[in-house]
Amino acid sequence: MKIESMRRLSLDGPEQAQPKHERLKGYLLTELTAGRLKAGQALPSEVQFAEMFDVARSTVRQALASMEKDGLVRRERGRGTFVDELAHRRLRCGIDAFAIITPDTRAGYYPSLLHGFERTSKEVGNQVFICNTENDIDKQAGAILDLIDKEVAGVAIVPATNPPTPLSQIRQLQKQGIPVVFCHRRVQGIQAPLLSIPFCEVGRTAGRTFIEHGHRRVAMFAYYRSEACIAYEAGLREAMCDGGGELPEQFVYCGGSPTTNIAEQEEAVFESLQEMCQGPNPPTAIMCHFDDLAEMIYFQLDRLGLRVPEDISLMGFGGTWRRGAFAQRLTSVVVDETELGRCAAKLLHEIRSGRRPIDDKEEVVMPLTLNDGKTVGRVPCVNERLDRPGQFSSTPKQQNE
Repeated sequence: MKIESMRRLSLDGPEQAQPKHERLKGYLLTELTAGRLKAGQALPSEVQFAEMFDVARSTVRQALASMEKDGLVRRERGRGTFVDELAHRRLRCGIDAFAIITPDTRAGYYPSLLHGFERTSKEVGNQVFICNTENDIDKQAGAILDLIDKEVAGVAIVPATNPPTPLSQIRQLQKQGIPVVFCHRRVQGIQAPLLSIPFCEVGRTAGRTFIEHGHRRVAMFAYYRSEACIAYEAGLREAMCDGGGELPEQFVYCGGSPTTNIAEQEEAVFESLQEMCQGPNPPTAIMCHFDDLAEMIYFQLDRLGLRVPEDISLMGFGGTWRRGAFAQRLTSVVVDETELGRCAAKLLHEIRSGRRPIDDKEEVVMPLTLNDGKTVGRVPCVNERLDRPGQFSSTPKQQNE
């Protein structure tokens, strides 16, 4: 746009109630929407703007700073101010909202994730859409199409794994200029920021904790075999081996599938647990891939006449926000999912504002801590474990340490 073609900003009429910098910004937004300002086009200098609209340079500076924050212009030192290449796409977003897509919204650490995401999104001026895929890629595809239709400003996603999320689903979002941030895991072939959980380190942390308490023979339970589960197992086995212990193959339970109802798995989990604990060399500790599975196994151990941690130790994995009496009592490796949600919203805002490219490849590894509950104890002596009413008819042997 040529400078002489820009009309003077009116200071009269209903606009007069607004601060001058907001009126100047509104004028420039109108020019952008009308297509009279093009992507990459240079804008007049602050001095030229001030003369054209009879305002102070500080007023011009405020208006341009606000537009830069919104990702509509970019200012380059020594060169000037330019219309951002994605300015028109950002203006086309019909709803100034972020969305988060997760496999669940109620269990485990997902409520914490949603809480952190929603809170920070609102702090930066965005509404929030929450989509639950139930770990189904067809439901996920439907949610993505709906969000594209709503022209949302950005999407954070924990990709579905049943089966693995195809890259075409994420590409649809990026082709529409909608930023994406991956949570927990990325979709291969897509360049976008990732907030990852070091799943292998989850297993290592559990293993080191077991070793410190004298355990040398442990078991692991997961609802189904996923990438995260494989990483848990590898980390747990590594830590046990380093400490002179073991995770026998027959003590790894990965039953069902991502769509199998938890209630349907309960009896299968119990049968496997019973077989392990009634064998000649039973495990003295169990790691579970999620806190809710640890809770199920806790009560199943009680059915078997085993006390936690007096007879057998138990560890889960979940969020730092420990809701309920059992979660607070359970010893767990934990990740701050509230902070992960906050980070996801911040990254989307940075991309939306032009401070980070839409194909940014940064990976942020979330730190782990240990919720030192009451379910991991020392390895029991044989008399403590076996010479009680209600125990198994088949007597496990004491584990060699």
